[in-house]
Amino acid sequence: MARERFDPLAPDPAGLAAAVAVLRRGGVVAYPTDTLYGLAVDPRNDEAVERLFAVKGRGAASAIALIAADATMAEQVAAEGFGPLERRLASAFWPGPLTMVVPAARGMAAALTPHGTLGVRVPAHPVARALSAAFGACITATSANLTGRPPSVTADEVAAALGALVDFLVDAGPAPGGAPSTVVELVEGRPVLHRAGAVAWDRVLEFVE
Repeated sequence: MARERFDPLAPDPAGLAAAVAVLRRGGVVAYPTDTLYGLAVDPRNDEAVERLFAVKGRGAASAIALIAADATMAEQVAAEGFGPLERRLASAFWPGPLTMVVPAARGMAAALTPHGTLGVRVPAHPVARALSAAFGACITATSANLTGRPPSVTADEVAAALGALVDFLVDAGPAPGGAPSTVVELVEGRPVLHRAGAVAWDRVLEFVE
């Protein structure tokens, strides 16, 4: 596993290029988000996504969300873009720990969309956004740990938990930790809570009701 130190506020372009090269060849990159360390692969690459499930020891029916550099990129993975309510939530909570479940656009790996949907958000972490921006597309954001084990908040914890299973470790210091992102889906104009998390449900309801 290659490991490189990154400035958490101003990631070095050369380091980002090295991580992107790993993603482009189907590799797995560990990186910090605004909650925990996550694992990135190219969500359009079936083999890379299958490897990600194998690294996690996770069943193929489990959902894996994506992160984007900005709302425009996030909207590209929605089959019909965002509606007015999705845009309202994006404006209110992004960058931040709110994941929206949307109908998946064409081109996503089949294992990511067993139900025809996927989750996406824009994280409040400069390194995570910069990695997605340098890659030019959304990346996966599942937690950097074996399924059922504690999530990783530091690069050292990622290395201890996954070691050689990860190809490139973006060490940008500790992630903030805390609750994972809140996961919400808008169904026929009504919000449905899939997972309680860092954004209080009452706050979500303020923007959609």
